[in-house]
Amino acid sequence: MVKFSKQFEGQLVPEWKEAFVDYCKLKKEIKKIHFLNNLDTNSKQPKSSFPHTIISSLRKYAFVEYNQRDHGVIHVHRKLAASDSKGDMYETELLEQFADTDAAVEFFACLDHQLNKVNQFFRTKEKEFLERGDSLRNQMEILIELKTVLKQKHGKGPSSAEESKEDDSVSGTISCDEEVLEQGLENSSDVDKLGAEFSVSPRSGEVGKPCKLKKEDRKMRSFSDRTVSCRGKNLRIHIPLTNPTRTFSAISYLLWDDLVNQSSKKCGVDGNKLQINKKKLHHAEKMIKGAFIELYKGLGYLKTYRNLNMLAFVKILKKFDKVTNKQVLPIYLKVVESSYFNSSDKVLKLADEVEELFVKYFADDNKRKAMKYLKPAQKEESHSVTFFIGLFTGCFIALFVGYIIMAHITGMYRPKSDAMYMETVIFSLLFLHLFLYGCNMVMWRKTRINYNFIFEQSQTKELKHNDVFLICTTSMAAVIGVMFVHLSLVSKGYSYAQVQAIPGLLLLAFIIVLVCPLNIMYKSSRYCFLSVIRNIVLSPLYKVVMLDFYMADQLCSQVPMLRDLENIACYYITGSYKTQDYQYCMRTTYYRDLAYAVSFLPYYWRAMQCARRWFDEGHTSHLVNLGKYVSAMVAAGAKVAYEKEKSAGWLCLVVVVSSVATLYQLYWDFVKDWGLLQLNSKNPWLRDELMLRKKFIYYISMGLNLILRLAWLQSVFHYNFGRVDYRVTMLFLAALEVVRRGQWNFYRLENEHLNNAGKFRAVKTVPLPFHEVDDQD
Repeated sequence: MVKFSKQFEGQLVPEWKEAFVDYCKLKKEIKKIHFLNNLDTNSKQPKSSFPHTIISSLRKYAFVEYNQRDHGVIHVHRKLAASDSKGDMYETELLEQFADTDAAVEFFACLDHQLNKVNQFFRTKEKEFLERGDSLRNQMEILIELKTVLKQKHGKGPSSAEESKEDDSVSGTISCDEEVLEQGLENSSDVDKLGAEFSVSPRSGEVGKPCKLKKEDRKMRSFSDRTVSCRGKNLRIHIPLTNPTRTFSAISYLLWDDLVNQSSKKCGVDGNKLQINKKKLHHAEKMIKGAFIELYKGLGYLKTYRNLNMLAFVKILKKFDKVTNKQVLPIYLKVVESSYFNSSDKVLKLADEVEELFVKYFADDNKRKAMKYLKPAQKEESHSVTFFIGLFTGCFIALFVGYIIMAHITGMYRPKSDAMYMETVIFSLLFLHLFLYGCNMVMWRKTRINYNFIFEQSQTKELKHNDVFLICTTSMAAVIGVMFVHLSLVSKGYSYAQVQAIPGLLLLAFIIVLVCPLNIMYKSSRYCFLSVIRNIVLSPLYKVVMLDFYMADQLCSQVPMLRDLENIACYYITGSYKTQDYQYCMRTTYYRDLAYAVSFLPYYWRAMQCARRWFDEGHTSHLVNLGKYVSAMVAAGAKVAYEKEKSAGWLCLVVVVSSVATLYQLYWDFVKDWGLLQLNSKNPWLRDELMLRKKFIYYISMGLNLILRLAWLQSVFHYNFGRVDYRVTMLFLAALEVVRRGQWNFYRLENEHLNNAGKFRAVKTVPLPFHEVDDQD
C-alpha cells in the first residue's frame, strides 16, 4: 500500500507545492513527540501492582473521559482579521498536560501556521480567479453584442457592389482633431497587439456614431490597438501580433492611416472609416475561449488544493491521536472544516458558471464536446508501445554489432575511406538528441517538473516519453539496418551508381514521413515540430514563446549535422554520387560558402529571437543574451577564416575570441539558465531550491558542462586518435555536444519550473481582447 505522503506528493499542484500543507514537517514533529514519549516511558518504568493497574484503568476510562467531554484537550482561538486580504488567524491552546508539553506546543504552533497559510493562499487565489471570471463575463457580453450587430448587418443584404464587400463587417467613423494628426508614430508605445476602431449603438444596432479621439488617445492609435466605442464605453481591441500576417497587416494599416492623415488636415464624418470584420472577431473569440479554458483549469487546481489539504489535516491529526492517546481530531477538525478554504463555495459556483457559459457559447450546447476542452482526457499509455521499444532496441543492438564487425573488416573508418558514407552517419546525432530528450522527460516526471505547462503543450496531443523512445529506437533501427545493407553491397562489389543512392533514399523517406498529411505516425507532433521550425526560421516576425527558443537552442548544438545535411543535399542534387566526386561540393565556392552560412544560421536565429523578445517585453536581459549569440557567431567566423588561411595571427585571434565566447556562455549557463552560483545560497555555489536531493550531481554537471564547452579546442588543433579518420573524431565531439545539451535541458527547465513555483503560476494568463479606456487618459 502506498503511503499517504507519496500520494500527497504525486497529486499536488507542483507550482503550488510551497502553499500546500507541509505534511513532511508535521510528520517530523509527531516523530519527535513519539521519540520523547518513549524516552519518558523507559526512564520512569513505574512499579505497578494489580490494584494499581485497576485504579489507573478506571481513571482512564471514567474520570479522564468525563473531563475530556467537559472541556476537551485543546481549545482553538480564532482571531478576527484586520483586513479581508489576510483572513482570520487560528491559535491553539493546550488545556491538558501532555507527556512532553513543549513538543506538543511546537506541533500545534506548526499546525496552526499551516492552517493559516492554506486559508490565506486559498483566499488570494480565489480572489484572483473571481476577478478573472468577472472580466471574462464582460468580455463575453461585448463579444456577443458585436456578433449580434454583425448578424444584423449581414441580414440586411448588400444593396450595391461596395456594400457587398463590407457586408461582413461593422464599420464606423472617426472625428480627429488637427492636434491629433500632428502626433507622430514615435508616440506609440504599445506594439504588441492588433486591433481596429469602430462605434456601435448597442440598443438600436446603429453603425456610424462618430468617435472623437483626444490628443492623449493618439498613443493608442498605433498599429497595435484602436479605440472602440461599444455599450456606451470606449474600448480597445487587442489581438497579439503572433505571426507575420498580423504584423504586415498592422504595418500596412499604419501606412494607410498616415497617407490619409497627410491628405487631409482634418477628418470629417466620412474621413476615416474603420472596420471590425468577422476575422477580427474570430481572433477575439479564440482568445476568450482560451481564457475560459485556463480559468476552468485553475479552478480545478484550487478544488484539488482544498481536497488534498483537508485530507492532509485529517491524516496528520489521526497520527497525533495515535501517538499521544488524546482525542484531538474531532476538536481541531471542526475548526478546519469551518475555516475559509473548506467552507467557501465561490470556487464551485464559478466553475459551474464557466462550464455553463462554455457549453452554451463555444460548444453549441454540447456538454460532451465542451468537456473535451475543459477536461481533456489523459492519453493512456499502451503496453504495445513498450513492447515495440524493446523489439526495435534489440534489433538495433544486433545490427549495430554486425555493422561494427563488418566495418572493421572492410576498413571503413580508416583514412582515405568513403568520405560521403561518413557524412551520412552523422545524421544519427538527431536520434541521439531525441533519445536524450526522452530521458529528460523521464527525469522531469520524477522530479514533478510540469514541462507541458512550460512548453504550453496540449495534454491530449503531447508526446509521452515512451512515444519518444519508440520514435528513436525505430528510426535508429532503420538507419543502422540501411547502413548494414549498404555496407554489405559495397563489400560485394556492387557499382557506386547503384549503391550510393541508398542513403539518399533513406533521408528522403524520413522527409516524406515528416511532412505526410495523413493522420498517422504522430501527425500533431510532426506538424507542431514543423511549425516551430517555421517560427525559428522567421523568428523576427513571430512572437517568441518558450518552445521556440528552446528548440532554437537545440539547433545550436546540431550545427555539425546541419552542415553535413547541406553537403549530403549537394552530393545528391548535383549527381556527384554517380561518379563518387565528393570533392565537387567542397571545390565549388558557392556550396562552400553556403556550408559556412549554415553554421551561422542557428546563432543568427537565436539572436533574432532575443531581439524580438526585447522588442516585445523591453527587458535588457534579452539584449545581453543576444550578445552571447553574437559572440558565438564572431568565434565561428574566426574559425572559418583560420581554416582558409592557417596563420599564427588567425590562430591567436581564434583562441582569444573563442575563449571570450566560452566564458560568456558558461556564465549564462550557470547563472541565468540554471540559476546556480548564488553567493548567499544555503547550498554553496548552487541555489536555495533544488529538485535533486543529491547536491554533488549539480557540481558534476557544472564541471562536465565546463569541459564540453571547451571541445572547440580540438577543432582548432585537429588532434586525432591514432589512425582513425578525423571525421570519426568530429562525430564523437559532436555527440558530446549533444550530450551536453541534454543535461543543459534538464537544468534549464528545472530553473523555469522553480520560477513558476516562486510566483505560484500554474495556469497561463491569456490576454483578453477588449479593454476599457478611461476618458481622462
